[in-house]
Amino acid sequence: MRTWRRPRHVMRDLLAQGRREDRAIMYLMVSCFLIFVAQWPRLRRVADGYEPSPWPSEMNFEGMMTYTFFSAVIILPLFMYGVAALSHMIAKVLGGSGTWFGARLALFWTLLATSPLFLFYGLVRGLIGPGSQATLVSVIGAVVFLIIWVQTLREAESRS
Repeated sequence: MRTWRRPRHVMRDLLAQGRREDRAIMYLMVSCFLIFVAQWPRLRRVADGYEPSPWPSEMNFEGMMTYTFFSAVIILPLFMYGVAALSHMIAKVLGGSGTWFGARLALFWTLLATSPLFLFYGLVRGLIGPGSQATLVSVIGAVVFLIIWVQTLREAESRS
């Protein structure tokens, strides 16, 4: 909860612990697993026929879970490394003096800190389905994520 109130202070504390790649990747992997868990209610709705399926009609719930697991736990972490690298390069152009590690830590920690929003969105999609409620939750989640990420990245890029 401290991250939601004072993200820069939390990032300062995390960076003060030294370069801990093991901790950064743990933040990322736990976040990605929670994102996967957040998809379960929506996938159940799709499998039960309450929502149109983006998968072939013969795909069962277990198949959907397998593809979602692969996407969230294998592909998403690789994508997040790319996003962190891109954010660091943009910050460098804008005058940042941080490190690659700082940019990774800012993104990975933000994913973990906002994971309750992913879980809440998953519940909304699973219990209510797509609609204005799900859209509202996703917009609020995206705004909160961006605010925290920008603040933590600013702190990480202000340190060398």
